[in-house]
Amino acid sequence: MALEIERKFLLPEYPKTLLEEGAIQVLKEQVIDQTYLALDGDQELRVRKIKDLGTGEVTYTHTFKRGFGLAREEIEYDISAGLYEQMIHIRRAVPLVKKRLTALWNGIQVEIDSYHQIQMAVLEVEFGSEEEATRFVPPAWFGPDISTDKQYSNKRIWRELQGRKQI
Repeated sequence: MALEIERKFLLPEYPKTLLEEGAIQVLKEQVIDQTYLALDGDQELRVRKIKDLGTGEVTYTHTFKRGFGLAREEIEYDISAGLYEQMIHIRRAVPLVKKRLTALWNGIQVEIDSYHQIQMAVLEVEFGSEEEATRFVPPAWFGPDISTDKQYSNKRIWRELQGRKQI
């Protein structure tokens, strides 16, 4: 099982100026609809519909994750549109919708997620090891480190959305 090692930061504001100045170079932009199929403790099953805004291509993934915090086990693979639609139809849940900007900043790949249903933007950086993640010193514009704060987890936000009538 692959290990995902990442740190997450709560962006105090979207880095519009850095984008305009070219300090952040956009690699791709996507819209992601994310729905959880099962949640149990530190384990989760989810599906995603991912639309690439540059090419218009739509892909679908199924993911199992286990763990919490800096390093988590993850298995992710592509599924067909038909399987995705069947799972969504059975679940009848409100998806968590976010726009993801994958970019390079200072030679580091970052992902910036702007959430559709709530006012929040999160920046993620993936690392090759926990040691590398721990050594990383983020710039002030990244905002507070929320890597281990469950309040900002996607599954918690998704659960809250399920009580709403509209997206």
